[in-house]
Amino acid sequence: MEVLGNQIRVQSLAQDGKVVVPPRYVQPAETRPKHDVEKRNDNDLPTPPVIDLSDSNSVHEELGRACREWGAFHIISHGVPHELLDEMRRVGRSFFEDCTMDQKLSYACDPNSPASEGYGSRMLAMSNDKVLDWRDYFDHHTLPLSRQNPSKWPHFSSDYRKVVAEYSDQMNALAEKLLDAVGEFYQNITVSYYPPCPQPELTLGLQSHSDIGAISLLIQDDLGGLEVWKDGEWIFVNPLHDAVFVILADQIEVITNEQYKSAPHRAITNAKNARLCVATFHDPGKTKVIRPAFEPPKYRPVVYGDHVLSWYSKGPEGKQNVDALLL
Repeated sequence: MEVLGNQIRVQSLAQDGKVVVPPRYVQPAETRPKHDVEKRNDNDLPTPPVIDLSDSNSVHEELGRACREWGAFHIISHGVPHELLDEMRRVGRSFFEDCTMDQKLSYACDPNSPASEGYGSRMLAMSNDKVLDWRDYFDHHTLPLSRQNPSKWPHFSSDYRKVVAEYSDQMNALAEKLLDAVGEFYQNITVSYYPPCPQPELTLGLQSHSDIGAISLLIQDDLGGLEVWKDGEWIFVNPLHDAVFVILADQIEVITNEQYKSAPHRAITNAKNARLCVATFHDPGKTKVIRPAFEPPKYRPVVYGDHVLSWYSKGPEGKQNVDALLL
């Protein structure tokens, strides 16, 4: 078992052949998944919209409806080369499955600094004693270019750094297109790896939360495990291989004065196969003051950096952090 700074890598737990999940990963009964991933694809619940960005006649209306009713949706004809999506999944999986643990640990993040760049298993502050997620990850700081340092990224696939840099550019352009915005985003790309779990009925790969920034762009592998919260139900997001899944984050909810809503979501685990997803987060600068653009305001203004600190110190707990801004 590999331990670094009190962080145990979940992949090591899975490879040790444990048949019982350690207590720190066991969810309370009320937050445990009701069904495993293999049973969630054929349900009768509604599914997030799929929006074709090339359909100029209806795209704006469909985007608006999806932002109001879901806060999360698939997009196709998005302009990002499908081959690049596959390459990003390939290099991400290669890091976790083809590198030795020593090689991976050479890129370990700082366990005492939440959301630091690199390879880790725990994003919340070490003082936060919440149940742990059944997940390992690699976080890349990609934009603005002043914070991008590819030497901190893996090089064991010879084209890893090139693929991540190109993917960063394409996702940034897509985020600007969706938000109709020109300006500097702070962008992180997080590759999440969910090892097989011996007791998926007791665990979550990623606990329920809304994202803290502006907009998140996600691709999954073909296994799937992402769920979004809608009308009192957890809805399984069926993977669409060449699509990008869009998740609105807290700052969009505040700016639109709750016309658009950030989408609570989580990841479930399964017993048989490892799962991979790549999430690209686009956030305001830490000193940016976020406030509603419409009257009367439903939220108090907040310095974005303070919102980030709250998220990482208190934990996500669904939408507790953005709800705390309500007037």
